[in-house]
Amino acid sequence: MATLWTGISMEESFVFAGFGGQGVILTGKLLAQAGADYGLQVTWLPSYGPEMRGGTANCTVILSNEPIGSPVVDNPTALVAMNLPSLDRFEKTVAKAGTILINSSLVARPTERDDVRVLNVPANDIAVSLGNSQAANMVALGAIIKATGIISLELIKSTMVRMLSHKDSANLIAVNQQALEAGYSAL
Repeated sequence: MATLWTGISMEESFVFAGFGGQGVILTGKLLAQAGADYGLQVTWLPSYGPEMRGGTANCTVILSNEPIGSPVVDNPTALVAMNLPSLDRFEKTVAKAGTILINSSLVARPTERDDVRVLNVPANDIAVSLGNSQAANMVALGAIIKATGIISLELIKSTMVRMLSHKDSANLIAVNQQALEAGYSAL
């Protein structure tokens, strides 16, 4: 764990955005739950396009060591853009010195910002190499937690196991754990 929460008042905000079906809502929910498990104050606010699967989806997550006044995030400190429309929509909102993680498997254009840290992670390609193209969201989550130091890999993995344990497939959990590790190692 980074030194992020060492008695100094800190707040980190995230936008996870992509097409419906890319798992961005679940990704944000996992981060929020892991933050709560760590003892942080959290908010999680999902937003779905009218089409759901295939439409746009995004969610915001705020993690803080103090009470959070509103779940609304105007200038997130981190953006995970899983597709080009998401980068187009949210890129300009990221706070200066923030982080933009781009799923470079689906987004070919560079960012227009020079005042943020940009991370190009081929999340879809990594997920396919693991045998499950639907695990790209976990690859991205592994990468963004490493980049921000907000939550440990072990905590996010244990939260994911607990949240997905109602699913019948142990293989699903194993693939998602591999995807988290692969994203974490991609940086």
